[in-house]
Formats: sequence, structure tokens, C-alpha cells
Amino acid sequence: MTKQNVVAPEAVAIPYPPLRGASSTAASGSGGGGAAGYPIPRKLLTKLELGGATNGWVESMLASSPTHAKASAAAAVAAAALDGNTSSWTVKHPSALELFDEITRMSKGKRIVMFLDYDGTLSPIVDDPDLAFMSDAMRTAVRNVARCFPTAIVTGRRLDKVYEFVRLAELYYAGSHGMDIKGPVKGPRHAKTKTKAVLFQPASEFLPMINEVYKALLVKTRSIPGVKVENNKFCASVHFRCVDEKRWSALAEQVRSVLKEYPKLRLTQGRKVLEIRPTIKWDKGKALEFLLESLGFADNEEVFPVYIGDDRTDEDAFKVLRDRGQGFGILVSKYPKETNASYSLQEPSEVMNFLHRLVEWKRSSLKHHSRV
Repeated sequence: MTKQNVVAPEAVAIPYPPLRGASSTAASGSGGGGAAGYPIPRKLLTKLELGGATNGWVESMLASSPTHAKASAAAAVAAAALDGNTSSWTVKHPSALELFDEITRMSKGKRIVMFLDYDGTLSPIVDDPDLAFMSDAMRTAVRNVARCFPTAIVTGRRLDKVYEFVRLAELYYAGSHGMDIKGPVKGPRHAKTKTKAVLFQPASEFLPMINEVYKALLVKTRSIPGVKVENNKFCASVHFRCVDEKRWSALAEQVRSVLKEYPKLRLTQGRKVLEIRPTIKWDKGKALEFLLESLGFADNEEVFPVYIGDDRTDEDAFKVLRDRGQGFGILVSKYPKETNASYSLQEPSEVMNFLHRLVEWKRSSLKHHSRV
């Protein structure tokens, strides 16, 4: 598949209502309540301290890589320590496909709103982040879901980049971990409020700083083969998936040397990526709440949000849903992980399967309703 030169349209922005709990402390990325009591390794740090030892960073980088031998071994040990093939973790976080009927029963009579991460959820994780294309079949599945339910893409990617990958104008998009939000170009037909539409970019004052850091990182890391530095507008990402493990320590030191000049930025970590973000209290969980409020579902007990994601940054959204007691999160992972998600799927192909079944169920329900 060749890279498409697609430009994100000038979207109709969604309403900006006052956000509940906007001043409260951001949720911890690790969660902890989702898998309490399970022997799952916790070496991965969701926030890396600039004052910490470099080897601590490297250990965290190793733990963030499921395909790495040590991480895979640790995951195998954790899985074995549970309960064989039908582990306690799987009982706690069962397959969303196997329990699909249970899910639809819970959502009966409620308004489903879909939230989808991109990398590792709608597209496979690849060595080059610029080549993380979603398949045409997945695009069709997402398009069909959006015809049935309000649907948003919530990603660490910059908004125009993820739009270039997805190319569906009818979706809501929250890029840069929710720090850049726009509504569908066709207008928010799902929205229940008539509030004046505005763009929402809570970290706009950090744009010059992020650009500075991005340029500094390009220069600082260019001596290490395989590094990919990405400007995601409101955050900068340093991908080390293609970097020789022997150079990870040097890379961590280089990133640290740049970041120490910017106390208003913090470093977090995903799957083989270091991410530099503003220190504001905003994350994917806050973005989820903002979108629900913008759609008019802030205090609606009948709303049923479903969030599907694979990364540590998605835990903020999983935790919000768990705390609200509405809807649920679905973790995409082949390995047991500590999570606040209620269900699991193993890979993007299962996500697509789940989306297909959701659409079929909705269409079947509407047909049954029309006959009554």
C-alpha cells in the first residue's frame, strides 16, 4: 500500500462545555485497580523522572517492549503464575468477543459511544510509525460503526497525521493524547446540544516549546541509528523500536539532557516510544470526558461509552469509565497486563471482528424494532 497524500479537512469543531473535574489531578496511567493481586511485572514507568538513574529508564524501556526477549519471558512467567490457559487474568478481563452477548445485554436501551485508539488497535504496530496504515477492511468497519454510534479516534498521534491514516470525515478526532480535538467535518449530527462550536486545544501555549524540543531532539539523537523523532504537535515522540538495544542507554541520556532544560514538559512512555508532553492535567481520560460532554451526554445515565485501546496511555480512559461506572474499556493485548479495562481482545483483527459484530447487532435491533 502506498502512502496517500491526504489533507485533513477543516473540521467543524465541537462545543466546549465546562468540564467536570478539570482541575482535579490527572488519573494515573498505570491504574492498578484493574488487576490487583495478579503477579504481572510492573517495571514500566508511566512517568519517567528526570532525576532518576539512566539504567532505570533503560529497564523501563525494556519492559515497554512485549516482543523483547526479557519482556516476553516476564510475560510468560506471569501467565504461568496465573492459572494455565484459563488464567485468573482472563477471568478478570475476558474476551469481548466471547462475551459479546453479555455486552449487548448491558448496553440495551442505552446510547453507545465508541472511542478507539489507533496504533495497535486499528492498525498493527510497525517498525516505522509513518507506515502504520490501517487496512481497507478496518476502515470499512470503523465507517460502519460511525454510522450507528458517535465514534472518536483518541490517539497520541498529531491530528492531521491520524486523519491521513483513517480518512473518515464523519468521526471525532482527539490527537496528541486528547490535546487537539475536532468534530466531524459534516457537523456533529450526534450532538444533543446547540452550544457554539469552538476548537479545543488545552495545551496551545506549549506549541513553540514542543517545536523547540522536537528540533533539539532531532539534532541530539541523530548519531544513533534507527531513532525516529516525531512531532505530534502537542507532544514529541522518540521511537526506539529500530534502535539497537545496546544504544538505548545513550539514547535515554540524550533525551534526558534535552528535557532538563524544559521543566514545563514531562516524559512518559508507551510501546517502544518516549513521549514528551506538557505538564498540564490532561490525558485521554480527560479527552473522553470532554467528548461526552460535547455530545450532550455529561450527566446522562443512559450513555454507554466503550473505549478500545492497547497502550499505557489508554489506561487513563479506562480508569475514567471504571470510576464513572458507565460503559467499559477493552484492552488490546496478547499478554496479561495490569489494566482498568473490563474486557480484552488480542489484536487489531479481533477489534475489527468486534466492530463488525457491534454493527450487525445494531442493525438487527433496528429491524426488530421496526417490525414491532
